[in-house]
Amino acid sequence: MMDGIKDTLFKFLRVDNLANNVTGYVETRVKLLKIEIKEDVAKALSKSLAQATIFFFAFLFLIFFSIGMAEFLNTLFTNSFEGYLIISGIYLLLFLVFLFLRKSVNKVFKNFFSDLINKNEE
Repeated sequence: MMDGIKDTLFKFLRVDNLANNVTGYVETRVKLLKIEIKEDVAKALSKSLAQATIFFFAFLFLIFFSIGMAEFLNTLFTNSFEGYLIISGIYLLLFLVFLFLRKSVNKVFKNFFSDLINKNEE
């Protein structure tokens, strides 16, 4: 008898439909959130892969350009190793500059990536 009264009251107040609608809404929001997360992961992976490919080809260019410059410099000098020493010295100089200025370089990169992230969120 209590079940009949409860069912009648639920039907009268349409609480049963409301509960079904809320449940459906929550399930739909969860599915939408999963889809959005999958899309964000796919975007991040594709950007990372593209940037890794660009970095790889830039690295190859730098290596072969360095070897070519060293060989060219070797033709200008009498010894066959001076070109390599000059190119190595240039890289050592760049390394030392970045080593001593790493805090300011780090700040520049931090600001750059922070601005980039904030721009993407808008």
